Amino acid sequence: MSDFKDELDNVENEIRALISTEDNLPPKLFILPVQGRPIFPGVFTPLMINSGEDTKVIEKAWESGGFVGIVMTRDEKDNPSLPDLYEVGTVAHIIKKMNLPDGGLNCFISTVKRFRIRKAIHSTSPMAVAVEYLDDEESDTFEVKALTRALISEMKDISENNPLFSEEMRLNMVNIDQSGKIADFVTSVLNVDREEQQKILEMTNVRQRLEKVLVFIKKEQEVLRVQKKIQNELNERIEKNQREYFLREELRSIQEELGTDADGKKTDYQKYKEKISKLAFEGEIKETVESELEKFSLMDPNSSEYIGTRNFLELVISLPWKDEPKIQFNLADAKKILEESHYGLDDVKKRIVEYLAVRLMKKDTKGSVLLLVGPPGVGKTSIGKSVAEAMGKEFYRFSVGGLHDESEIKGHRRTYVGAMPGRIIQGLKITKSKAPVFMIDEIDKMNASNQGDPSAALLEVLDPEQNINFRDTYLDLPFDVSNILFILTANSLDTVPEPLLDRAEIVELAGYIDQEKIEIAKKYLIPKNAEKNGLKKGQVKFTTKALSRIAQEYAREAGVRYFEKCLDKIHRKIVTEIISQSSDDKNAGLSKIIIDEKLVEKYLGKPNFDESQIKKADVPGTAIGLAWTSMGGDTLLIESTSFPGKDGLQLTGQMGDVMKESAQIAFNWSKKYVMEKLKPSKDGSEINSEWFESNVIHLHIPEGATPKDGPSAGITMATTFVSLLTGKKIKSNLAMTGELSLTGQVLPIGGLREKTVAARRNGIKTIIIPKANERDLDEIPEHVKKGIKFIPVSRVEEVMANAF
Repeated sequence: MSDFKDELDNVENEIRALISTEDNLPPKLFILPVQGRPIFPGVFTPLMINSGEDTKVIEKAWESGGFVGIVMTRDEKDNPSLPDLYEVGTVAHIIKKMNLPDGGLNCFISTVKRFRIRKAIHSTSPMAVAVEYLDDEESDTFEVKALTRALISEMKDISENNPLFSEEMRLNMVNIDQSGKIADFVTSVLNVDREEQQKILEMTNVRQRLEKVLVFIKKEQEVLRVQKKIQNELNERIEKNQREYFLREELRSIQEELGTDADGKKTDYQKYKEKISKLAFEGEIKETVESELEKFSLMDPNSSEYIGTRNFLELVISLPWKDEPKIQFNLADAKKILEESHYGLDDVKKRIVEYLAVRLMKKDTKGSVLLLVGPPGVGKTSIGKSVAEAMGKEFYRFSVGGLHDESEIKGHRRTYVGAMPGRIIQGLKITKSKAPVFMIDEIDKMNASNQGDPSAALLEVLDPEQNINFRDTYLDLPFDVSNILFILTANSLDTVPEPLLDRAEIVELAGYIDQEKIEIAKKYLIPKNAEKNGLKKGQVKFTTKALSRIAQEYAREAGVRYFEKCLDKIHRKIVTEIISQSSDDKNAGLSKIIIDEKLVEKYLGKPNFDESQIKKADVPGTAIGLAWTSMGGDTLLIESTSFPGKDGLQLTGQMGDVMKESAQIAFNWSKKYVMEKLKPSKDGSEINSEWFESNVIHLHIPEGATPKDGPSAGITMATTFVSLLTGKKIKSNLAMTGELSLTGQVLPIGGLREKTVAARRNGIKTIIIPKANERDLDEIPEHVKKGIKFIPVSRVEEVMANAF
């Protein structure tokens, strides 16, 4: 170590000797470009050379006497040429150079003097130039001395407040005896832009240089002042946080000893621990919950994990783990409640009563799964509340219409921020019961997506073999949901997955006929709506004919939703009249208001349906069919005509693929039937194969904007074709439904009850149905079938015999 120190002392002595003999500087220099900052004269510093080009420059300079010119580049780019350099640089003497293993050099240099590039000798690497050495324009004036003293004083102040300034730097600054070199030294240690440092390097006037450096020192002092202020504020904040942390930890230790929070109340941990111990969990549940509780006790209340675990424990203690379901009803009272709350719906009521009877017989509370299918407005959702009331159970309803994320059913993983349990567990938490009535609406409107299939998630919930140990993803503990009575609703079964249908008992609800709508309005809709609009009981009375007109001319839908809107509209207008008259007549509104047929049109405007809109097959080439839709049953007028051409059969009216195939089968059968059996003539000419080759038959189903499809219009299309070809009209008030085969067999159809209701609503007196559907007539209430003649047929020939 002492040898190395002696060597450094020798090097410094050599430097001083070189500086004192500046006359030995060569007129030509090899140029070493630097990118960072310029190097000022009077500096002894190591220099690391990594570039191969720069290594060549150092080697050339070493061979030529050891002097090299150091010049800063204008832009920080690699491999610069002479035009890319500033004109003023610093000449340096290479004191020592050492080769490095990676091919680079480590040099010790001593900068001597400023120079200006006068002429280029070699413009590319290694660059060589002729130079002109620059002397300081220094004078011993009082101003220069004053500036020098001010500079040293300010710099001392900065060095004392900045830990980056070493003691060696302070000593060097004091030992420098020339004002210009003091300015150079100060500039080299200040945090100044490279361009500003280059400007100072180019200044030969010492006075101007000192003034410029003093400006930079003032800026540095301002930065240091702000920095010191920020540092003090930060230190105060850290000290405060540390103090609060220690106090908080101390308080926490005290609270743990006492088992209370700061207000003397029990802590969350103590509260959860007591409630969980009362639940007396066993097995997996006990192990998991106690593990979460232990983690909870060690968590910082300000952490996000604390909130997540707290929510989990809150859910655990809120669920009805130990709720023992009890039978709280008798069959007579249950029947009474169902009858009072809903008119009709006999199939649903019968099934509910059967379920209740079985539960009473077995004395258990096991649930079941009912799927109510029917058009909107027939009372599917409202019956759920009545069932819960009849059984004395809690009721929870949620809709899955438009749902596309299975985590809505089974919950999210607790690792996610904002995770929540699924709808099933949420419902149990809300109802506080292990055996409530759950109504899940619109299960036919769920959608699968990249977030899973909600209908698949429902399978585990509804399967009696699996739901004893239903495992919600958020809770991740087995929970028995087998005691829940699930009532599902749908408008159509077409979009309900088959596995879901297997787990449910399907109860179909047909639409209401006019008589049923009138009874429903009298018993339920009018009292409820009158109260909603502020009218007293019995203040407004509707005649039966008025209600019948609303049903026939304004609300022909399968349900009663639009019917109720019509009543609401009438009540609103009556209330408006009462309020308007009350300012003039104090007794206004006290008398009863009778709504008859004329007042219906006054309040509701022109009818939506009239006699002209009733579908009639009163010309040859037309027939009336019956269709089933998710909105209920409907009548379907099918029209056909013929004209010369060679296109065979044309179909219009938004028919689906199944209906198009039925039309083709009906056309081929009718063509054969007409030519073989009837041999008719039209306009004096016999219809034969030549006639079909030279004529086009066009089949159309009106309301072309509505898509139509299904296998139940075959015999209606065949009747339409036969009517067209024979020129005969079908019987009045006749409708039909049924599919046909190519051999003339009449195939069974579905939705006969809904179709019958639609036929009755449209004044149909006779309905031709497939023989195989004769058994379905028993399921249709007598008041719906009353006044309608049903003709079962097994062959299309029978249809023709009864239609004309």
